[in-house]
Amino acid sequence: MTTATAPRAQSSDLIGQIIYAVRSMGVAPIPRNYQLFYEAYIGSNPDLTRDLAALGSRATQEELDALSHRYLGTGQVAVIEDAHTRILGELDALLKLLRQEQSSLESYGKLLGETAQRINSKSNFSNDLLTSALALLSEATGSTMAHGEKTVGGVVQRSQEMDQVRRELDEYKRIANTDSLTRIANRRAFDERLAATYDNMALLPVTALVLADIDNFKKINDSYGHPVGDKILATVASVIRSNVRKDVFVARSGGEEFAILVEGNTPEEVMIICERVRRALETRIFRNSRSGIDYGPVTISLGFAMGSQASDPGELYANADTALYNAKNAGRNRSVFFDDSMKKDYVGKSWLIYRK
Repeated sequence: MTTATAPRAQSSDLIGQIIYAVRSMGVAPIPRNYQLFYEAYIGSNPDLTRDLAALGSRATQEELDALSHRYLGTGQVAVIEDAHTRILGELDALLKLLRQEQSSLESYGKLLGETAQRINSKSNFSNDLLTSALALLSEATGSTMAHGEKTVGGVVQRSQEMDQVRRELDEYKRIANTDSLTRIANRRAFDERLAATYDNMALLPVTALVLADIDNFKKINDSYGHPVGDKILATVASVIRSNVRKDVFVARSGGEEFAILVEGNTPEEVMIICERVRRALETRIFRNSRSGIDYGPVTISLGFAMGSQASDPGELYANADTALYNAKNAGRNRSVFFDDSMKKDYVGKSWLIYRK
């Protein structure tokens, strides 16, 4: 470094020399260092030029700042600039963290907490830096929230679509398991429900299968025709349904026969339920409102057995049917509880295999 060449050098050459000198000495390329080298190179202060050259290639930033303070009076500027540089480094670290974690709402909440903590711990932030940082955070927050809202919206939409599919499937299943005439469960649903009865063996002592059959229904059909018979079937189903608890399963198990699955009741309580249904139907008036024709009385016979009286659904159905047979054979319009002694007189009828 010489003072003879520096004043005579063209501006571009001088700048090139200063840049080369800063790099070759391993000096940080920051404004105050360039200012120091510029003053030394133009020779405005020979002592500065001499002392800077004496530092050689091992000059530290503290030594350079000492020269700046001594010859240029920029010591305080150096301190502020150094703090400014550190703050920029902190902000850069925050922004990197922001970019890494802004895709996650949970991580972003953590990020905001760390950002606030770091900002609160610094006293040298300028208004411009804070404004820029807040703007970036605001933009990132908006972007993150928009992404979150979009994600939530997508989840909600997919959830709504799945709910719609479930509702449609439930409706299809309901239609498939509903008797179109009586609007109660059909034989398919009954077979499934009866099969499931033995999934919990502990409940069998308080689980009953009731079979109810309309008395002399063939005579009703022959006398008044099938349309009247269909209306009577629908009315009987309605009477049964309205005289048992909502959780009791009621189905049309075939023809003029109905099945009732009662859970959580003793045989004595089941008998009370059967009698309530029987009496409600016995007192029901079946009359054509237009013609005044009276189709009644319409009665039913009921037979029931407890789940603990059978080893499987097929046997339970046979036992309940045996009790129903005895109710019919004893004069109809009555409720009968199954007993093993009834089997010797029971002719029996085939039960559709429930697993089909």
